[in-house]
Amino acid sequence: MLKPKMIENQKDFRCSKGHNLPVTTIALDPKLSREQRLLCTECLDDADLDTKVVGLKKIILLIEENQVNKMETVENIIMNQIKLIESLHGIVDQMKSFVIQQLNQLITILMDWIQNLKQQGSQDSQYSFYEELEIMFIKQNKTDDYLQIIIKEIQQTNLCWTSKFNHKLEKFQQFEQYNKCKELLSCLLQGTWNFNQSEQKQQIDIQQKNKEIEFLHSKLNIKESETIQSTHPIYLKPFNYQIIQQTSFSQFDLCLAIAIDNDCSTLVAGCREKIKVYEFKQGIIDEIQTLNEHKDRICTLNFMKKSKQFISGSCDNTIRIWKQNQNNLWSSLQVLNGHSNTITCLVFNLNEDLIISGSHDSNIKFWMKKNEWLLQQTITDHSNYVYGLSLNQEQNRIVSCGYDKFILIIENQGQNTEWKVIQKINIDNCGWRVCFIDNNLFTLSQRDQEYISVFEINTINKQFTKTRDITIKCGSDTNCLFPQQYINSKCILLSKNGEYVNLIRKKQNGEFLTEQSIHFGSNSLYGGMSEDGQYLITWDSKSYQIQIRKYQEL
Repeated sequence: MLKPKMIENQKDFRCSKGHNLPVTTIALDPKLSREQRLLCTECLDDADLDTKVVGLKKIILLIEENQVNKMETVENIIMNQIKLIESLHGIVDQMKSFVIQQLNQLITILMDWIQNLKQQGSQDSQYSFYEELEIMFIKQNKTDDYLQIIIKEIQQTNLCWTSKFNHKLEKFQQFEQYNKCKELLSCLLQGTWNFNQSEQKQQIDIQQKNKEIEFLHSKLNIKESETIQSTHPIYLKPFNYQIIQQTSFSQFDLCLAIAIDNDCSTLVAGCREKIKVYEFKQGIIDEIQTLNEHKDRICTLNFMKKSKQFISGSCDNTIRIWKQNQNNLWSSLQVLNGHSNTITCLVFNLNEDLIISGSHDSNIKFWMKKNEWLLQQTITDHSNYVYGLSLNQEQNRIVSCGYDKFILIIENQGQNTEWKVIQKINIDNCGWRVCFIDNNLFTLSQRDQEYISVFEINTINKQFTKTRDITIKCGSDTNCLFPQQYINSKCILLSKNGEYVNLIRKKQNGEFLTEQSIHFGSNSLYGGMSEDGQYLITWDSKSYQIQIRKYQEL
């Protein structure tokens, strides 16, 4: 608080009579001048005053009290103004962070684009002696065809990355550099390609290339989420997930499973035996439908990436395939019966023609899609509840964990062949969650443990072994739902452990660093993350809310 301070010194006060004595009294006569109002003891003895007088100390105290009250009022006014300015500062700071984040994303896209072209060039540098011999001396007219193919591949790569870059660039149209960026992008797509053949330079016809580009664009119909991704971003900035308060909403029914589709437009939540469907637009939620076909609690939900479908698993022992119709409403397409107990986990392959399910009946089942989904195979090597499943990048290996304290490594040697258990790993506790990071590495969470174990393949004997632990926050962990998830584009491992959601960054050197641990105060905590890692959606029994958090780089 501001403290009032008198600019004069009380000791310097003197009466107008020149008595050279301390002033003790003030005469409150408005007719007197300022100096005549100051009276010492001798002035009081000599003067015949017909006016009110007040002691100096008392009048100083009254003035100070008045100044304090005045300063309090001024300070309140100023503080209110400062709060408004601080709010304005916070908004501008958010705008600054957003702009920096968007520019960093553009830089990351460009660096990944360069890396992708370098990798493409590296692949093209390898050749077969026999094929080149065939081209050079037997099919001499094929060299041009080969170069045309390479050019088309490069054009296709540029088209993919241009689509992704343009999407982010549009937010900077007010910048004077925007037009220059557009010009350079146009050069990439429409420029002249020069190449050597038999020591002669030939120019590719630009108009023909433009037609080819238009044709490719119409055929590819590229979306941002489908563009080429590098296996590991070059720039890894610290991050956290901040709650979007205005989008959180109450949900008082037990919500064991949440999923969001590939383009972040639809959110589904298992609210006891019902599935609630929400329209999701930039974090804004709007309920549009409730699906009532399941007879018991929903335990797992997974969106397919290519088709507008999602899969649900329930305590009613069934799996359901859901499809969106032309009116944007969802209906049950097929019911998969085969398990005799709760469905706890589901994964599917990239081709979306294989579903793998785990259950409390101890079985892992493989469902193949032909004209419809059919049960292909059952793995019975677990002796108790199956809690976690994950499929590797090559789609030929599955890792599972469960209540029996075993990890199974299940492999498929070729297309349309059976899946076989090739390794069985004993662990100390129940395996709650498991997740492949790449083809040769997976992570495992065990019940009530303050760490996540990392397992890597031994290149000599081709067996997985535990290599290290990642320290995380946990607490009591009484349920297995809320699967681990790895976001390849951001190198983020999402892991629910007890009362916490741990967000772990995989660094370029292969190490794991826990960047954020969000405490919910309840281990009855469920949810999932969007495919691009932009949104984290959760439900917990303390807040009874579905909460949306958004990725932010620091």
